[in-house]
Amino acid sequence: MDISITSAVVILLLVMDPVGNIPVFVSLLQQVPVERRNRVIVRECAIAFALLLFFIFFGRWILDLLGLSDTSLNIAGGVILFLIALRLIFRHPEGVFGADDGVEGEPFIVPLAIPSIAGPSAIATIVLLVSRAPERLPEWIIALGVASAITLMLLLAAGRIARLVGRRGLAALDRLMGLVLTAIAVEMLLKGIESFVRGF
Repeated sequence: MDISITSAVVILLLVMDPVGNIPVFVSLLQQVPVERRNRVIVRECAIAFALLLFFIFFGRWILDLLGLSDTSLNIAGGVILFLIALRLIFRHPEGVFGADDGVEGEPFIVPLAIPSIAGPSAIATIVLLVSRAPERLPEWIIALGVASAITLMLLLAAGRIARLVGRRGLAALDRLMGLVLTAIAVEMLLKGIESFVRGF
């Protein structure tokens, strides 16, 4: 499966799930002064981008250090994406990533930047893209930049979108994204299994 830069942007958007994060951001930022909310969103998105950028450059090195193969990464990434997709389709009361950690006041890094935006699935996806085609590193950086910019714009408009679309509309969009992500996850799993079988 040769992934284009456009496909990479779409995949990253699906795993970063800005639409699904709108209710989370709206809820957690209610106790933050209105004039600071946009700054907090920009800061959390910047932290998430920096973390994912770190894994673009050093993810392959970490995998080599741990002795993990591309096959195991394909399968593990597929499983993680599949579980995230299931939670998008069959919405859990605690959200996609489970219950928050009782954050009070202004949230910092957790749970907005990590794991809401830069969660395990986003990290696994980034590392997988780079490990498959390390020669396309500039493309992956551009794809991450575009996906992060779209995520930022959606989250800055989170309050207005939540009021306009409503909870049912957001839930429907999440389920649609979950269906697309399920297909991507299955494709990754099949690719990993195919590589494993050919290794014998």
